[in-house]
Amino acid sequence: MGIIRFLEKIGKLFISFLMAIGSISIFLSKAFRSGFCPPYYWKQIINQSIQIGYFSLPVVGMTAIFTGMAMALQCYAGFAQFTAENGIPSVVMIAMTREIGPVLTALMVAGRLGASMTAEIGTMKVTEQIDAITTLSVNSYKYLVFPRIIAGTVLLPFLVFIDDVIGILGGYLIGVYYLDFNAANYIHNTFSSMAAWDIVSGLIKGAAFGLIVCIMGCYHGYFSKRGAEGVGRATTNSVVASSILILFLDCILTFVLF
Repeated sequence: MGIIRFLEKIGKLFISFLMAIGSISIFLSKAFRSGFCPPYYWKQIINQSIQIGYFSLPVVGMTAIFTGMAMALQCYAGFAQFTAENGIPSVVMIAMTREIGPVLTALMVAGRLGASMTAEIGTMKVTEQIDAITTLSVNSYKYLVFPRIIAGTVLLPFLVFIDDVIGILGGYLIGVYYLDFNAANYIHNTFSSMAAWDIVSGLIKGAAFGLIVCIMGCYHGYFSKRGAEGVGRATTNSVVASSILILFLDCILTFVLF
């Protein structure tokens, strides 16, 4: 009996997982099917682009420069044992562009904007504002969901690129002004190991992560339960789901791209 109950629980979890995937897929298809048909809400897209892109720059910049600095210090502590300090610029550059830049940017945006999207749309759901929009013959998917998805998918690669630049700059500051590297040699080693595919792969990851963050934020907000408790639970679920999916997809994309 214990084994049967265990298998039953596993089966229920698996069915719930498949139902969640189906629900998200239907939600995404409705958003894209309605969003690519006129009329287009350009003002909403521009507003969401400003929220996702411009207002995320301080958080992304601060985390990037501190991460680049810490990475340079950690690399020096390890490479000094093998007298391979000249490899620090290359490691910082490759790590930032391929992995840390896209993942760190996506996680920060998920914490800042994913929660904000869920809370905003969830509050509109609870206060029946979405029903009011529908009553006015406005497609809620087109007006609320599609602009956020487009803005997040397009703007996150730009944030990733800025994160890469600032993170490499943080490594340069530590390497030159704290570890006494020669500035010209540090810059030369950085650019000599730089490959276009490293940067492009990071931007591809950024676009995929931006899509995930916005889908999770909008989906959990749109289907949040009634009351403040329901909105709070939806916000938590949104951030957790986005973070897990970002790390999972990062692993998959790394296998595919490299």
